[in-house]
Amino acid sequence: MDKARLKPILMVIAIGIILGGLILIMDKSSGVVVDMEGIHANEKSSENHLATGPRGGALFTDHDFNLELTIFEKGVPPQFRVYLYEKGKLLPPTSATVAITLTRLGAPAQLFQFIPEGDYLLGDQIVEEPHSFDIVITAEYNGKILRWSHSQLEGRVEISDDMLKSMGIELLTAGPAIIKPKLRLPGEVIFNEHNIVRVVPRVPGVVTAVHAHYGQHVEKNDVLAVIDSPMLADLRSQYSVAKKRLTLAKTTYEREKQLWEEKISAKQEFLLAEELWHEAQIALELAATKLLALGVQPESNFLRTNITQYEIRSPISGIIIAKFLALGEVLKEDREIFTVADVSTVWTAVTVYPKDLNVIRVGQKVAVKATAYDVESEGAVIYISTLIGGQTRTATARVELDNSDGKWRPGMFVNAELVAEEIAVPVAVSVDAIQTFRDWSVVFGRYGHYFEVRPLELGRSDGEMVEVFDGLSQGEQYAGGNSFALKAELGKAGATHDH
Repeated sequence: MDKARLKPILMVIAIGIILGGLILIMDKSSGVVVDMEGIHANEKSSENHLATGPRGGALFTDHDFNLELTIFEKGVPPQFRVYLYEKGKLLPPTSATVAITLTRLGAPAQLFQFIPEGDYLLGDQIVEEPHSFDIVITAEYNGKILRWSHSQLEGRVEISDDMLKSMGIELLTAGPAIIKPKLRLPGEVIFNEHNIVRVVPRVPGVVTAVHAHYGQHVEKNDVLAVIDSPMLADLRSQYSVAKKRLTLAKTTYEREKQLWEEKISAKQEFLLAEELWHEAQIALELAATKLLALGVQPESNFLRTNITQYEIRSPISGIIIAKFLALGEVLKEDREIFTVADVSTVWTAVTVYPKDLNVIRVGQKVAVKATAYDVESEGAVIYISTLIGGQTRTATARVELDNSDGKWRPGMFVNAELVAEEIAVPVAVSVDAIQTFRDWSVVFGRYGHYFEVRPLELGRSDGEMVEVFDGLSQGEQYAGGNSFALKAELGKAGATHDH
């Protein structure tokens, strides 16, 4: 192989050896001289005071030779482009061999190599965001190896441990998580049908008083209305007569027993008196049972002057949701006059679309939130309809909610949220840690005393944790709670995006 073809290959090998050493030691001192087979290399640190080249990039200079570095990102992913000049005149991209070593917080070093493209050299990798990094540029030109170092900061802020504590910033670690995406369905609060009672008089009569009205809350055994009932008067009379007959039969029995024991009367008279006494007991029990069946205590009303008065009482504690009587109205014994609903528990009728029927199941926990104001409870699915509505083409699921504090009112519209599935992901971060920076969703990664934005490619979320496809690795620390304080500090520091 002739010397003309061998020389460029040797130069590339030499640059690779130098860059390998730089990756290991990252020596940023200026004026370093490296001698290798007669090749001379000078390193210069830019200290961020760089001239701007004709194409708006950073201009690195060594005597008459200039290297302009740009990050081009119009219509393409960010890429390094290098333009070469001598005495201000643009050189062909093949005039020099260039390589860049890039290091950033929390990541291994990257080696960029360049190939000619038009009138510039094009880097072989994407320059990932944020563009906050340290670079070392190595160029081989006219038998010399030139070296420059440069730092560019973006989205980085320094926070001491004491300041971190005072700001209340919580440090979290990216890692595996179980993502539980939630299914949200509309619904409406309805009465618990198992706790609705329809009140009937049980005896016919005329309404003489109404004490309860629509929407009123009543306690168990509260008087709802009063009627005058001839039938009740007859039953009370039967009880009163049976009680008196029992007293008379008992007296006769005790007298005949005494006479029989004294050998004064025959045993037959005693046995007859005993039989009549037992029959009177049965008659009294029958009369009492008829009154008890109507909810009337026989003894409590025995001395009442108005034996026709019948008090209709509430069988449960609850709210009057229907009323169908008025003063002076004649009622039949099977007429519904009140409907009382116990609202200590309520149901939520949740609309379930056919595509979601395989997700919801009986016993599943559901978070129910009111749409009108801030009310939230957790319940469980107790029923799923087996039929889909002909017009709505939806099914209905019932969720039972505790309503002992009365915050749920039938008719309220709600949203029901339930866990659709459980997904194990390798890397996830807290949703509360996500902030916006430029047009990215970011977290602030923690690296020593520095926090720096990390743009994330996000996946599925359950409102608490969110899957991370790219931008943060497992085991990296990031700011969780109060991360917005870092964004504020970044604003004070005047973050830039200089390319």
